[in-house]
Amino acid sequence: MLSRHRKDSLRAAVLAERSALSPAVWDAEDRARTEHVLARLTGRSGTVALYASLPGEPGTTALIDALADAGWRVLLPVLRRRVDWAEFASWGQMVPGWRDIPEPNGPRLGPEALARANLVFVSALSVGLDGSRLGTGGGWYDRALPSRTPGTPVVALARGAEVVASVPMEEHDVAVQGVVTETEWVELER
Repeated sequence: MLSRHRKDSLRAAVLAERSALSPAVWDAEDRARTEHVLARLTGRSGTVALYASLPGEPGTTALIDALADAGWRVLLPVLRRRVDWAEFASWGQMVPGWRDIPEPNGPRLGPEALARANLVFVSALSVGLDGSRLGTGGGWYDRALPSRTPGTPVVALARGAEVVASVPMEEHDVAVQGVVTETEWVELER
């Protein structure tokens, strides 16, 4: 119970800080995060799982476009009670999903599609240098990530100010192996 209360307090603080950021700051930080990812992945291809962002969280629109243009197969979540994924084809084939989060309207691939991903990017409100991750509280990624192939890296997208020594974790929480901020891509130890 204490951990859940600490998580809720931290979520509220991060969301308040994010709401104070201007669109110009978000745009600059999103460009920088995208550049860090592309610098790391240049010359590689495969399948990447990512999320379609909403305003007020690290943006992924340009990153999705750049990865797809570079030949990466991009899987995006289909947020339902049951974990599901679909392949990104184009923005014209995206539809509003749960809470208006954009999702592909193509064939559903099931939770096992994540096993084909070489890399998984997840959203985060805060990330600990110990690999702990604070999500939005729905547990979707904690249910989805066990379907990845063991050893597939999970990397959070966050703001530098949201990277701390550690965030509260519960038994069901899945750790991340890296975080990309507007200043760098950091490998995490756990």
